[in-house]
Amino acid sequence: MKELPTTENQILSVSNFQDLLSTPFQGDNNAICWTRKLIGDFSEIVEKVELKKSITTLDLEELYELELSEQGQLARKVLLNDLEVLKNHGVSPVLNIINSYDRDTVFPFFPTDVYSFHVDRSPIPTDTFLCTYYGESSEIVSNSQAVQKILIPEIRMELKKLYDGTDDDFKSFLSDYYFDLHYQSKPEAHIISLGIGNLWKIATDYPESKVLPCLHRAPKEKNGQNRLLLIC
Repeated sequence: MKELPTTENQILSVSNFQDLLSTPFQGDNNAICWTRKLIGDFSEIVEKVELKKSITTLDLEELYELELSEQGQLARKVLLNDLEVLKNHGVSPVLNIINSYDRDTVFPFFPTDVYSFHVDRSPIPTDTFLCTYYGESSEIVSNSQAVQKILIPEIRMELKKLYDGTDDDFKSFLSDYYFDLHYQSKPEAHIISLGIGNLWKIATDYPESKVLPCLHRAPKEKNGQNRLLLIC
């Protein structure tokens, strides 16, 4: 295993799935990457699936039934293997073909959609796994290169205008509407693309976690190009 050159050793690189599962987060490390170069034509799978809405979940039955070229079959084999090993690990991976995510326009000064840097939260110890097989890839940023949006004075002032309860309950208000999960990158921040084909494990926010949760976001999609993403 080797550490990738980031400002605070945020990312650790591994060479196989078992190391990805067994390596714990520690210190500044909150993202672990199994760096891979995959074979197969994943674009063919994306093109063969009929999109039902902005995000279409590709289930196993539909994946098996796709009539594919030899390269498409190789890509399908990769997807099936990734799904199997993650399920055997006890998680529930989902394959999504994404045209776009819904935009949050309720509070224009504070969108809480996945295009904003955010953390995943869980009441129990767990990790987030994700892999982009086709299209634009997800992005992360170092915790030291971002600030929690609710701590930005002008944003906090606007949030307090929305809130009509007591000061003691303001923290609950921020959590109930997921405001506290979102972050703003600093002007000099180095945004890291997770790349195509790499399988990632990133840290979530849960009680008694020993590391900071990983700040991540969905990319802006290219016009006419859908994404194929595994996430759990």
